[in-house]
Amino acid sequence: MKKKMRKEVEGRTDNKTEPRADVYARITDKILAALEGGVRPWVQPWNSRHIAGRVSRPLRHNGEPYSGINVLLLWSEATARGYSATTWMTFRQAQELGACVRKGETGSMVVYANRITKTETNSSGRDVERDIAFLKAYTVFNVEQIDGLGERYADRRNESAQPVDRITEADAFFAATGATIHHGGSKAFYAPGPDMIQMPPIETFRDVESYYATLAHETIHWAGADHRLDRDLSRYAQDRSERAREELIAELGAVFLAADLRISPEMEPRPDHASYLASWLQVLANDKRFIVWAAAQAQRAVSYLHDLQPHSRRNAAQGQCTGCTASWSRVASPPGV
Repeated sequence: MKKKMRKEVEGRTDNKTEPRADVYARITDKILAALEGGVRPWVQPWNSRHIAGRVSRPLRHNGEPYSGINVLLLWSEATARGYSATTWMTFRQAQELGACVRKGETGSMVVYANRITKTETNSSGRDVERDIAFLKAYTVFNVEQIDGLGERYADRRNESAQPVDRITEADAFFAATGATIHHGGSKAFYAPGPDMIQMPPIETFRDVESYYATLAHETIHWAGADHRLDRDLSRYAQDRSERAREELIAELGAVFLAADLRISPEMEPRPDHASYLASWLQVLANDKRFIVWAAAQAQRAVSYLHDLQPHSRRNAAQGQCTGCTASWSRVASPPGV
């Protein structure tokens, strides 16, 4: 049997690769523990005293943002441990920068997802290739756990955040998707039949950030239509479990996108989501892989929306990418995180 594996791009550690099922179970157990306590871990950063007004995705040592399930894992860790810094790195990456993890510090789990291609001989004697997804866990440390990093990674928790008006950019972002958005009434939803998003007037929201966060949620649903990303929305109205699954994807996608657009809503649970909590707990308890899959689907939808932006299309036509566009163009379909 021949094996061909894509090279890992993350900093490696000395940890042995864990069985795939164990990694999924560890991730899901973390999320379940938070949900059972009535807390949605992906919401926590919005209320963090450390990064209020400065919400962003967790960053790798080179400034590249994490994506998918790793965003949830590191947001949750930062909140639980009280870290204000958003940058994380492996033990080895810290050493290569001439720094060291402080004695007694414990790391946080992130995962690397990719696919392995196996060539096997079938019953007819012919070689066939099989594409298999795999997930590997490794350990990272927040820069607040590391000494000797210098000014580049200095703790800036006491610096005053510069006020930045992102509302205009948010309007431009959603307009560039081409989605049909109607305003009126008191409910927010995506209607697959007419392929349109219905939003209450912005004046009815507690603040403008909450409006854009809600619009992001509905736009994640919009991106999943069969003529776009082709998530199966056909059973949404009839099947409570399928509806809860899709709502979880949209909720994760909304907080990912809000972070990218530097929107900091309070993110209080929507009234229609309180009823999903029991369904989410049941789905996660029965399927240890679902939260990883849901985060990957959310990431895929966010990447799709970024690719609709004018700068993304222009860079693609020129064969180049700049700024944050680079990170979206490299995001593969699930299970890439």
